[in-house]
Amino acid sequence: MTLTLPVRTGTMVREPWLIVVARNSVAIAVAVIFLVPFLFVFLVSFMTSDQALTSNLWPTTWHPENFVSIFTKLPMFDYLVNTVVYVGLATGFMLLSSVPAAYALAKLRWRGENAVFVVIICMMMLPPQVVTVPLYLMWSNAGLTGTLWPLILPMLAGDAFSIFLLRQFLMTIPDTIVDAARIDGCSEWQVLLRVVMPMARPGIAATAIFQFFYAWNDYYGPLLYTSENQASWTLSIALSQFKSLHHVEWNLIMAATLLVMVPVIVVFFLAQKAFVQGVTLTGVKG
Repeated sequence: MTLTLPVRTGTMVREPWLIVVARNSVAIAVAVIFLVPFLFVFLVSFMTSDQALTSNLWPTTWHPENFVSIFTKLPMFDYLVNTVVYVGLATGFMLLSSVPAAYALAKLRWRGENAVFVVIICMMMLPPQVVTVPLYLMWSNAGLTGTLWPLILPMLAGDAFSIFLLRQFLMTIPDTIVDAARIDGCSEWQVLLRVVMPMARPGIAATAIFQFFYAWNDYYGPLLYTSENQASWTLSIALSQFKSLHHVEWNLIMAATLLVMVPVIVVFFLAQKAFVQGVTLTGVKG
């Protein structure tokens, strides 16, 4: 019986690849489980409509024209613009309202602070379907149904989950730094803008990414308020429209899904460092 010893190259020790695979077997298995669906979407997106209904997992012929067909069957560019407007305004309005609210809960002391925080937690636990009917009637009376404004304007009042996440992150900032800025003559707005926000960039980035993902993938909200107005549809609704009278065009659905996933993946990898740092530090009180 022979043993394979690690090979020393300079100051680095290179282990046999079998040992590396064995040590990371669980991580590799989890990665494969997550990557297989993406591979399936990629392969089906290059098939014909008939072949997508078969049990074949590999395209017999490749059809990249599917990605052109999705733009000819539906005005996907217009839906992309609607989605970008929805995501951009909703994320911007959320940060504009949630950051000051989180600062007030984390660094200010005022009567009723704990009660307001409990209300915010209760709002996080409240299913959105419970308030769907009264909210729809309110926006209908305001004449805003058929648009995305009923989904964008509420972000000006803050988002319960975002306020909670930001508040937990701001708790990690030492109070001594905030007090020192106040002693130097800074107002509360100056403390927030010049001291707290630069230190809270990872938490703000993580919260913004969460809101970006939610708005980009939101199907229930746009379907509820814009279903009767095709000009205001988002990409999530457009994905459900690749249907004919007798069957679903799975190849086009997968091609459109692949295009919809690309911006999300790009945004995540560009902001991965700030996102992971923000999620890791949130809830760890300094």
